[in-house]
This record gives sequence, structure tokens and C-alpha cells, in this order.
Amino acid sequence: MQPHENRDLTTECPLAAALASRLRSARTELTTRWLERIAARVAIERDRVFPGEELLDHIPLLIDGIADYVEDPAEEVVADAPVVAKAMELGELRYKQGFDAYQLFKEYELLGGVLFAFLATAVDEIEQPCKRSELLQCAHRVFHAVAIIQQATTMHFLRKSAAQVGAREQQLRGFNRTVSHELKNRVGAIRGAYSLLCESWVSESERNRFIEMIGENAEKMHVVLEDLISLSRLDGSARQQKNVLLPSAAAEAIRQLRQLARSRDVTVRLSPPLPAVEVNAAAVELCLTNYISNAIKYSDPEKADRFVEIAARVNDRREDGVDPELIVEVRDNGIGIPSEARDKLFDRFFRALDGNAPHEVEGTGLGLSIVRETVEMLGGRAWAEPSPIGGSVFAFSLPCRRSADGFGTSADAATSR
Repeated sequence: MQPHENRDLTTECPLAAALASRLRSARTELTTRWLERIAARVAIERDRVFPGEELLDHIPLLIDGIADYVEDPAEEVVADAPVVAKAMELGELRYKQGFDAYQLFKEYELLGGVLFAFLATAVDEIEQPCKRSELLQCAHRVFHAVAIIQQATTMHFLRKSAAQVGAREQQLRGFNRTVSHELKNRVGAIRGAYSLLCESWVSESERNRFIEMIGENAEKMHVVLEDLISLSRLDGSARQQKNVLLPSAAAEAIRQLRQLARSRDVTVRLSPPLPAVEVNAAAVELCLTNYISNAIKYSDPEKADRFVEIAARVNDRREDGVDPELIVEVRDNGIGIPSEARDKLFDRFFRALDGNAPHEVEGTGLGLSIVRETVEMLGGRAWAEPSPIGGSVFAFSLPCRRSADGFGTSADAATSR
């Protein structure tokens, strides 16, 4: 038996041209098969696997690129080749759609399965003499071409993901520094007030003032720690987090703030129907409780009817294939926000109405920055705008990936007073 020699993939194979021609002729059919296989494995709708006519028209170019390589592997798939650009477009889309790396690898595994199943049938219909070694060589070319295109898609996807992770890490470091500084200042104030309380020369009125300082700083530390506890509920992978329908999350946020609303004589209500879409329970409840509590605290005592209203809608899918957005709004008829302060509202420790509110308002200025960072972490955004009826509208958006049939509200918790 002669030892095997390393075979060159560029060695002429009489079967290659015929198989490549079959691939090109069936490229639309193969794209459809691939689409159906992906849709059966991931939690997105079929028409969103390759959304839009433009992208759907581009996907067969990936099949063409594979066919070209099968026919002539001497023509390497280079970085600036059109087929690589289309593969990177697919990586961009999957990043925006919230795919993970496993789903991306599985997608190309499915493509390989579709191609090999097709070629296994096609090869029996081709009347072309071919050695078994040449047949395996063609199979190797198919595998290599799929791997090159998969690499282009995956590398672009991972670059986008790495940039997002880096941005989040930078945000987290800045947030940790800010919180540490805030807690250090509060602890320093408490220690200073306590040491003065121990001095015999301190008058009774001064002693009472120092006790008040200790209480005020302890309360503000408690608010910061409550915010941190809320953030900790967002830790862990998405698979471990609890999803609920939006009406349930809104009802829970109202329930948590019912006592505060009653103390200020503010009505908190839902504006039905809220879309019955699934949301991250911890994230949405955190955002809503921050928005609603601020609206209650900054209610206008001169108005007989004081209210806070929660409304939501789902924006249609955009033409570039990005998921629809869930927009959640918290509207109020309170004292409003000065226009010059609106751009800074979501900065850490910024308080737009410090000293100008009609009554004393407890807070650290962290709440809105936590809302912003929370929704950005989930691919959304947060903003505020004036209400046309007076007061303010605070809103946030989240990618809307799954929904239940119809709409729903929670009648039991629709109104709190």
C-alpha cells in the first residue's frame, strides 16, 4: 500500500464545475431552505430571519461565493470580496437582533447541512466520471468555503459585541467610582457629626442639628443602597432572568408605590391597553418605580387633581431589520422640568429642582442615571420631554422581540390612590 500524499485543494476535479453550476441554479431554493431551518431553531419570526427584500436578495450571493470556490479554489475568498461584505452584513444584523455566538455558529451549521443534503442528491444525477477521492475533495471545498464565510460573519459579530462589552465596563467603572465617592462623603458626614456630639461644649440646639445631619445622611445612604440592590437584580445571564408581560410589571411598580402615592394624594393609573409583550421584570420594574416615584415626589400641590399615568406602545419594525421598539411613557401633571435642565437629567447626582421644589424631596440624583444605564445595557434608551398638558413625560425604550397574542391590562392594579 502506497502512503497517502497531501492533496492540493486546487487540483482539478471534473465534478467541481458541475456541482458549482447546480449550486448557482438552486441558490434561491437553498436560501429558502436555510431560512426555514433557522426559523425553526431560534425565537424570531420567519420573515425576520432575512428581513427586507434587499438582504434576502443578498443572501444567495453567499451561495454564489461558495459555488465559485468549489469550482475554482485557486480564487481565494479575500477580505474585500463581495461575498465577505454580505457575510459581514449578516453579522451586523444578528448583533442588532440579539443573537448570541452559539446561535450564529448553529446558523452556519444549518447552512452546511442544507448544502451537503442538496449536493448528495445532485451528485447522483450528474453523469460525470469521478474518483472517490475527487468527490471528497469537492466536499472539502464546500466545507472550507462555508468556514471562510462563517468566519467573516462571526468576526464582525464579535467585534461589535466586544465594543459593547468594553463600553459597558467603562460605564460600570465610572458608576462604581461615583457611588463609592457618594457613600464615602455620607459616611464622613455621619462620623464628623457623631464626634462633635461627644464634645461637652456643644449646645443643645447644635446637638439636635448634628443628630438631624446623621439621620439625613443615613437616609440618603439607604436610598443609594436601595438603588444598588435594584441593580443587582439585573445580574446574571438573560436565560436566568425572569420575564413577565408588561402589564404585570407595570402593576407591580404601582403596587410598590401605592403608599407614597396616597401620602401625596396622587392617582397612579395605567392607560389601557398596554401591549402584552414580554419584558425583563427586574429592569422594567426598576425603571418604572424610579419614574413614578419622581413624578409623585414632584407633583404640584396647587392642583386638585394630581395624577401619574403609564402608557406604552410598540413601534413597527424598521426597514434595516432591527426589532420593533417597546416605548414606555410615564406622564404626569406635576411641576415640570426646566428646559435648561433637561439635557442633564440622566447625569449621575444631577437634581434639576434642588432647592426649587415646592416641598422637600429626598433623593441622591442617582435614580435617573440608573434608569438610563439599565435600558442602555438592554439595547434601549431613556429620555424626558415636556407634557403638552403641563408636567413631564419620562420615557424609555427596549427592543421588542417577543409578544403574546392580543393586548392586556391588570384591572386590579390599574389605579392606585
